[in-house]
Order: sequence, then C-alpha cells, then structure tokens
Amino acid sequence: MAGKRGTLRQRKGSRDPAALRKDIEEGAKPKGDHMYRFRDQQNLDPDDKRRVEFRKKLLESVESAKFLEDYRKSDEQLKDIKSKTTRKFYADQNDRLDDWLEVNAIVKALSDDILESFDPRDDNGDGIAEGGGALQDTHGEIECFLPEDEQEKRRKAARNAKWAIYINVIANIILLAFKIAAAFSSSSLSLIASLADSALDLLCTGIVFTTHQLVAWRIGKLRHKFPVGRRRLEPLGILVFSIIMIISFIQILQESVEKLMAKGPHEATQLPHIAIAALAATIGVKGFLWFGCIRIKTTQVQALAQDCQTDVVFNSLSLIFPAVGHAMNIWWLDPLGAGLLSLFIIGDWAKTCFSNVFRLTGAVVDDRLFSKLTFLAFRFSPLVQGYKSIQAYHQGDGVWVEVDILLDEKTTLEVAHDIAETLQYCCEGLPEVDRAFITCDYTTWGPTGHASQN
Repeated sequence: MAGKRGTLRQRKGSRDPAALRKDIEEGAKPKGDHMYRFRDQQNLDPDDKRRVEFRKKLLESVESAKFLEDYRKSDEQLKDIKSKTTRKFYADQNDRLDDWLEVNAIVKALSDDILESFDPRDDNGDGIAEGGGALQDTHGEIECFLPEDEQEKRRKAARNAKWAIYINVIANIILLAFKIAAAFSSSSLSLIASLADSALDLLCTGIVFTTHQLVAWRIGKLRHKFPVGRRRLEPLGILVFSIIMIISFIQILQESVEKLMAKGPHEATQLPHIAIAALAATIGVKGFLWFGCIRIKTTQVQALAQDCQTDVVFNSLSLIFPAVGHAMNIWWLDPLGAGLLSLFIIGDWAKTCFSNVFRLTGAVVDDRLFSKLTFLAFRFSPLVQGYKSIQAYHQGDGVWVEVDILLDEKTTLEVAHDIAETLQYCCEGLPEVDRAFITCDYTTWGPTGHASQN
C-alpha cells in the first residue's frame, strides 16, 4: 500500500517547475510512493530490503533517545534554583535538549524521503520514474519534508525577520525627519552627532533591506551565477555598514576634539524643546524596537537590535550632557560628551565589523552548534564504524560542515553512497547549515583528506 503525504504532484507526467516551487514555498508536501514505509518487506528486492534495514537502524537510534525529555527543567523549576551557576547549568542543558530533539526530528522526518530518492523506479520503461524520487520532485528542497511544527517555526521566524526590517526602515525615516528639524533649531554638537547617527541608521536598514531582498529573489540567472545561494550578502552588507559607521563617527570625534581645543569665549549650549522631544522620541522608539528585535535570531535583525541598543544609550547621553552642561554652565561638557559617545560607537561597531570579517573568512562555529552537529553525526553510529573528523566553520552567516566517516573497506559504493548522502541531507536540514560534505574512509591512519594551507 502506498503512503500519501500531500497533493503536490505524481511523478507520472510533467509539471511546470515554477508552479512546483510555488507549491513547496506555500507548504505543500510532495506525493510519492514511499515504497519503504508500508510495503511488505518480503516483496522487496535486496536493495530495497537493505534500505529498509538502513532506515530501521536510524529510527531505533532516534527512538532510543526518548528519555532525553526527562532531563528538562521547567521554567518554574529554574526559578526555584537559588544558585545562579546551577540555574545557568540547567538552562544550558535545556538548550542542548532542544538541539538534540531537533536533530532527532530531522533524522526521523527525512530518512524515508531521502532513501526513496536514491533509486527512483521506471517500472514500465517509459523514461519516467513512477516510484520514489521525492527529492527530484522538489528539486532538492528538503524543508517541505520536515515536521509541520518545524516548518511553521521557520516560516514564522522568516516572517518576523521581514517585518522587523520593514518597521525599522519606517521608524528610521520618521526619526531622521524629526531630528533634521531639531538640528536646525540648535547648535548642540551632541544633537548633531545624534542626527548623524539617525542618518546612518537609515542607511543601515537600507543596506539590510536591500541584501534581504537580493537573497530572497528567486531568479534563474542568479541561481546559475550563485550556485550555492547569496546568503553571504547579508554579513557583507553589515560589514559595509559597520565601516561607514566607524568612519562617520571618527569625523564627529575629530569635531569634538577641535571644539574642545578651540579658544574662547565659550558658552554652554541649551537644547530647545524640539530637540529634547526628538531625542526622547528616539529613545522610546528605539527601546521598543530593541526589545522586539532581540528575540529574532538572524544576523541581520540582531545587527538592527544592536543598533537600537546603541541608539538608546547614545541618545540618552546626548540628552543628558547638554542639559547638565547648561545647568552647571560647563561649556566643554557637550563636546566632551559627543567625543565619548563617538568613541563608544566606534568601539561597538568595530566589534561587529571584526565579527563579520571572521565569519566571512571561515571562523569555527561556537561550541553549542558543534555539539549539535556532533550529535547528528552520532545518530548514524549504527551504520558506520566510526568518525575520523568533524569540522564546522562559517561561510558568512551560514555554516559549512565536513564529516569524515569510517566504513568497512569492503563496503560497496551503493551502501557508502546511501549512508553518506543521507547524513549530508540531514545536516543540511538544520537551519544553520548551508552545505555539508561527507567523505568516507576505511582507516583512521593516513592523510586528513585536504591539502595543507600555508
């Protein structure tokens, strides 16, 4: 009996690939024979029987980990723990459990659809595969095979990221117009620095918006020019903005120093009411956006969250320094405040700049993600003899993974292929992973498999 998982299309007959992709993006699931799920194993040929056993071992590995949920601490239990160190330990353990359960769900969901795609069947010899071929149906898209709750979580994250970018663009346009009006009514250097910060904020969100659109556009010609996607445009855009921000505030720092060293007479600057209102509005709006963006864990939105946090601090001090300077008749407090704020912005964005440089140049992933990838590889331990190496490093925001598995030297090419490629697709099923490369070896001795880079 054949299984049914959706209404995308049958393998028999052709369909426009653009319409197929649209169905996939809207969440429809492909329809295939799923030959390994429901058919009597006695009626399968030797290769199909081997794949049934293959999948059975994988799922036994997943099912054996059901006890993991028993180690989770609820939010109430965490609150009752008085020791901060112990509370942090259990909070980190909950994060690891989330990662491992996500891995189990991906392996369980993908095993059928990947396995049946390795040997599509043309039973009547007409050149069209009537059985299997789920990955061919979806042109390599695997997200539609994931559990429905995982798909919904990813759709929600993408939707929230898009709206966060749009709202930041609109808010920065309004705030910039307000500050331009305020700057014309005051000669405060702190307010001018705040105006420059708002102009750069708009430039930042413009860059983020543009790169977000470029990554999302599904154009055939772009797919040929960028075969592994354009996700590296996102950190590249943040890097460009970071450099612009640093250079701009170096100029403001220079102006602050020049005003401090200028000869008198000097007079403390008083902020007009419109300037106070502009700064207060910026603090309120940016504070609201900061708390909204901090929950969305994408590099672009996290950069916007950092920018909002910086603006809250920057505009608060831009309001305080001139007010205190005028109240105490200390003329140098305003330019000194602008200089200190500029140093703060330069240091903050220099950190962001170097972080993106490291990601673009292949920095190693953090320990939590490496542990998650190691756990995924371990899920295949019933099928392999061991692991020679596991490496994971950034290529922009996305991660590339290399796993060298150990197999018996007499393993056939067909078996080695099925194990390696199933592991590869499972790795690429993780949202953090852009590309996975699985190599096979039969001994722990010998070279690493890559030429040494001097």
